[in-house]
Amino acid sequence: MSASPASAAQRISVIVPAVDEEEAIGLVIAEIPAAVHEVIVVDNGSRDRTAEVARAAGARVVSEPRRGYGRACLAGIAAADRPDTIVFLDGDHSDYPAQLPEVVAPILEDRADMVIGSRTLGRRAAGAHPWHAVLGTRLCVGFMNVTTGSRATDLGPFRAITAEALHRLDLRDPTYGWTVEMQIKAARAGLRVVEVPVDYRPRIGRSKVSGTFTGTVGAGTRILALIARYALTPRG
Repeated sequence: MSASPASAAQRISVIVPAVDEEEAIGLVIAEIPAAVHEVIVVDNGSRDRTAEVARAAGARVVSEPRRGYGRACLAGIAAADRPDTIVFLDGDHSDYPAQLPEVVAPILEDRADMVIGSRTLGRRAAGAHPWHAVLGTRLCVGFMNVTTGSRATDLGPFRAITAEALHRLDLRDPTYGWTVEMQIKAARAGLRVVEVPVDYRPRIGRSKVSGTFTGTVGAGTRILALIARYALTPRG
């Protein structure tokens, strides 16, 4: 990660929620640019050697045994060491951590409070995103845009947000509604939200959600219900 005067003063914490990612987590950590302040892997109830491999690769490991993507992200935030900016990415090697400079650039240049890495705008390798996951994401994004006035193209996990903005959003969803809750609340709060293209590749290991049709339907149903709940909730 190149160090501009702005980025040199930034403390960037990278949070990686992980469940049974023993094969992938070391590769993910190795690809994160060295200029970040810290890498926190949140072991979300793994039954394999995810935690040991992450420590050996140089990450700080936090344990959150209660399953749930949102819970893991909240545990990582609580453990972060006074960050200016927080980056989230997956631990299955489907994201490209080396693209972190592009993801945080709009924040470092004071053009954004939050940046979403859009897989829709980037390049997707064959087999990276099953058709049912793509369709479900488009449905959820479209519904969110209609109800919030946002202009998003994705709900991708690779994202960055300033610590101050994240604190204002007061995120609470304990599971896979976390990412869409962040985007809905950001739109309601008037945050400057920017999307940048990010690439996507097949994950290492078995998918917990998008790899199966039933998993995609379950996660999509929860996300759609969350969007509908916020659409019916007055702002403020």
